[in-house]
Amino acid sequence: MSETPVQPDFKSMAELRYQIRRFLRFSENAAREAGIEPQQHQLLLAVRGLPEGLKPTVGVLAERMQLQHHSTVELIDRLVDRGFLCRLRATDDRRQVLVKLTHDGEDFLEKLSLHHLQELQSVGPTFVKVLQSLIESSRSSDPKGMDSESHNSKTTNTPRKEKNHG
Repeated sequence: MSETPVQPDFKSMAELRYQIRRFLRFSENAAREAGIEPQQHQLLLAVRGLPEGLKPTVGVLAERMQLQHHSTVELIDRLVDRGFLCRLRATDDRRQVLVKLTHDGEDFLEKLSLHHLQELQSVGPTFVKVLQSLIESSRSSDPKGMDSESHNSKTTNTPRKEKNHG
């Protein structure tokens, strides 16, 4: 007996991409309506939401944003000019420059994030449903019962080339 080849759940994958794109479009429009470019909003969020143990350096933020170093510096410069970010020297290594949200940056991000949370409450159940469908279909079609960690490929930690989105 031959095994049936595993087939991806194209409908669920396409639906997930569609839902992600819809949310991203909402986010881009919300940022512009608030008077900021989408990547600037994303950078503010990256600074504020940085995981424990990571310092908000240009290199770390470039990786989190998946941008080149120089593009991240330009975004930081624009946000410093707007009064949303400031640069500080690290206390443990004076050569290291850290980025921090100002009070105005915190206030701006909080308002925009509350707007995003309202949208997520609306679309969140659909995201969950599609993701559960994909996870279940991948488990049921996995002939050896391997979990997703067994399928991880090697990844590099180098920033991707960005497209100019603002």
